[in-house]
Amino acid sequence: MSRYRTRSWRAFDPGAAHPPPAPLAPAASLRILGLDPGSRRTGYGVIERRGADWIHVAHGCVTVTGAATSLPERLRVIFESLRELIAAHAPGEVAVERVFVNRNVDSALKLGQARGAALCAVPKGLPVFEYAPRAIKLAVVGSGAAEKVQVAHMIRTLLGLQGRIAPDASDALAVAVCHAHSRRLEELVRRAAVPARAAEAATR
Repeated sequence: MSRYRTRSWRAFDPGAAHPPPAPLAPAASLRILGLDPGSRRTGYGVIERRGADWIHVAHGCVTVTGAATSLPERLRVIFESLRELIAAHAPGEVAVERVFVNRNVDSALKLGQARGAALCAVPKGLPVFEYAPRAIKLAVVGSGAAEKVQVAHMIRTLLGLQGRIAPDASDALAVAVCHAHSRRLEELVRRAAVPARAAEAATR
């Protein structure tokens, strides 16, 4: 049985599936860094809130090539590259895709280590939020079983991008957009709760 009652993202509550580590603070302007960790290719995507809109800032991949073939060396490259990326773009929050454990245990372990290297690059005090792959697809496409091609198409549509986007970068932007949707939902809930509490206080 599916863990979600519906495939519609309008009825999806990310907080119910995986609550964030801390309440989201309201912000008129906010920059989000989305990460899709991988041991050889780590995708990243940066979006920024400007008023009521979310604008694309940057996207790309940290690709480990050349002499950096061993896993420890790849992890070092991921760590140092993301540390420089965070310093350059100064995000206010970071969203990362949670590790999906498949049948290949060795691949899952390497992915987990790459994810650890990416998270270690996040400075102390910078909030990090995690989302399951199914939750990300559900928030962006409307189906938790969406294919990568569908995710890439929706990302181009939502952010007004032209041309092809590398799958890892597209997935990273999807993580950022998922977090933006989650943030928007919590803000709406918070706003609705204020008059409700005021009305309750008035009846006492």
